[in-house]
Amino acid sequence: MIITANDPSLKSWVEVRPGSDFPIQNLPFGIFQTADTQPRVGVAIGDYVLDLKMLAHEGFLDALLIPESVFAQPYLNELMAFGKEKTSALRNRIADLLNDENEDLRDEEDLLPDLLVPMKEAKMLMPVLVRDYTDFYSSKEHATNVGTMFRDPENALLPNWKHLPVGYHGRASSIIVSGEPIRRPKGQRKDGDKDQPVFGPSGRLDFELEMAFITCKENKLGESISTAQADDYIFGFVLFNDWSARDMQAWEYVPLGPFLAKNFASSISPWVVTLDALGPFRVAGPKQEPEVLSYLQAEGLSNFDINLEVGIQPKGSAEKVVCRSNFKHMYWNIRQQLAHHTINGCNINVGDMYASGTISGPTPDSYGSMLELAWKGTKPIPMPDGSTRSFLQDGDMVTMRGFAEKDGIRIGFGEVKAEILPAT
Repeated sequence: MIITANDPSLKSWVEVRPGSDFPIQNLPFGIFQTADTQPRVGVAIGDYVLDLKMLAHEGFLDALLIPESVFAQPYLNELMAFGKEKTSALRNRIADLLNDENEDLRDEEDLLPDLLVPMKEAKMLMPVLVRDYTDFYSSKEHATNVGTMFRDPENALLPNWKHLPVGYHGRASSIIVSGEPIRRPKGQRKDGDKDQPVFGPSGRLDFELEMAFITCKENKLGESISTAQADDYIFGFVLFNDWSARDMQAWEYVPLGPFLAKNFASSISPWVVTLDALGPFRVAGPKQEPEVLSYLQAEGLSNFDINLEVGIQPKGSAEKVVCRSNFKHMYWNIRQQLAHHTINGCNINVGDMYASGTISGPTPDSYGSMLELAWKGTKPIPMPDGSTRSFLQDGDMVTMRGFAEKDGIRIGFGEVKAEILPAT
């Protein structure tokens, strides 16, 4: 299908301020509600949410043969399950209706107040019902930094790392939407050379700058998905903050990997930016040496040029941006991640989420976690209020943002933010 919604010449009759994350070429999907409505499907355009339930109710989407009830669901899962051909056609249709050369919707002045909801009046909810969640470990820079800190710098990467996308099965139930605060977790940690562990609140709470893709199609148990097929299964992306309790993680991760240090919360942005919208921002990834096995070889451009940043705002103070990175740095790409995930016949579901792993770049200011930025606490980061951060403190507001930009077109994700509350 030709993706007409990506046409860089398109302009919308809905006002879109310069620098907005949500021009007509984006049109990400999300779930919202207002004081007067139940949760439903919306699309972001400028500073507005286009109500797709109302749009369908008024007949503007009849040709797509998607029941109106689909747009009244509290999650995107049912819509995504219609498949990429149908959802791509929906996005094209919305772009056509919002095009400043199309009068069909623009001139319906009596309907517009019900169709276009100001974002400030909309509460954004979890966009998908996450059935399963996998977290990868796919940034060579991040893996090298962590290996250097905790193991032999000469052998920072474990022997398997350049041969397969390392991942683990995470906790889907504790994935939350932007704006929900997180509670500092409690657990065991073993400090320094102490003989015995102690129990209490984590003293080394950290963020991890990640992105996550969401699947929209199932495969049967025992069947695998090739790198060539992967795009048919991927609906879109969100920003992902994989909160981590580093002191708890260091004590518990041997021999089976992360557990309580990770499963207390993960935060995502509310708007799902489609894989279609990100097509113009595909780039080549890093050269993979040694050559990967045949089932992991992927043709074409498989990485994405997406600018990312993380800000920390101490309570009562100004925000400081502590990290600027880019999704293009990922060593293992999404096609390889999905192919490896299913090569053993693992079945995936509509609404499953797959996080990238921490996205660190090649320079110290592009490291995607406090563990790296403050280098295991040895290089504290100054804050605007005169305090410093080696790890996150109670009251801190952590905000992640992301956008792709090319030829004057900016495709943004909005932000994912959360305040850290004290342990109970």
